[in-house]
Amino acid sequence: MTVRRELRGQVGHVVLDRPAERNAVTIGLARELAEAVTSLAARARVLVLSGAGPDFCAGGDVGALATLHARGRDATAELFGAFREACRAISSVPVPVVAAVHGHAVAGGFELVQACDLAVVSADARIADIHCRYGQVPGGGSTQRLPRIVGRQRAMGLILTGEVIGGRQAVEWGLAYRVAEPGELDRTVEEVVDLLLANPAPAMARSKQLVNQALAHSLDAGLDMETEHVLDHLEAEGHAAFAAFTDRKARSR
Repeated sequence: MTVRRELRGQVGHVVLDRPAERNAVTIGLARELAEAVTSLAARARVLVLSGAGPDFCAGGDVGALATLHARGRDATAELFGAFREACRAISSVPVPVVAAVHGHAVAGGFELVQACDLAVVSADARIADIHCRYGQVPGGGSTQRLPRIVGRQRAMGLILTGEVIGGRQAVEWGLAYRVAEPGELDRTVEEVVDLLLANPAPAMARSKQLVNQALAHSLDAGLDMETEHVLDHLEAEGHAAFAAFTDRKARSR
């Protein structure tokens, strides 16, 4: 197994577990990641994705990719398809997925971070899309996700130059939610997870879905969709939602 999974209370932990290879992505790892995320999401309220060893993920396994390339286009496509499915699983499960980023998160590792709902990054993390530096083209979503996250100029700059940025700049540019001082990543991730666990799951699930679909529609169409989701949510969860609001308001006095 190249992906470990563990349920601790209401939190599912998914760990990329190829530390000697810097958690580089293979077909097997990508498939295990998709399955682990989908399986744990059915039992957990929040998922945390991390990497074993000194790095989060150094991208695709170059040796595995070279072997697949030698076998032809269809074989190579299998790796990119498996990785795309893993990213799709992360973005489509109804629970929040938090990336805990330390060490290197480059190429495919950076693309995994982009697929997650929230990222908490160590200040000394090294984050980059280095595909072009090695004569490659991003194949795990950077050309499509990055412009939506940071805008065209920053996306183009990060992809074409391969510039490495740290945790603080990642937060400044909207690539991450929180930065942690070196050695404080676990504590900071726990703080964010506690904030998520304090909220009702159905509201977070619908909100995640709406945010992920926001740029696929015009503003008017998106607002129409939002209204329909809000009405559906109130029909299904209205009593509980109003009770939770009343309870919080009372406790804040």
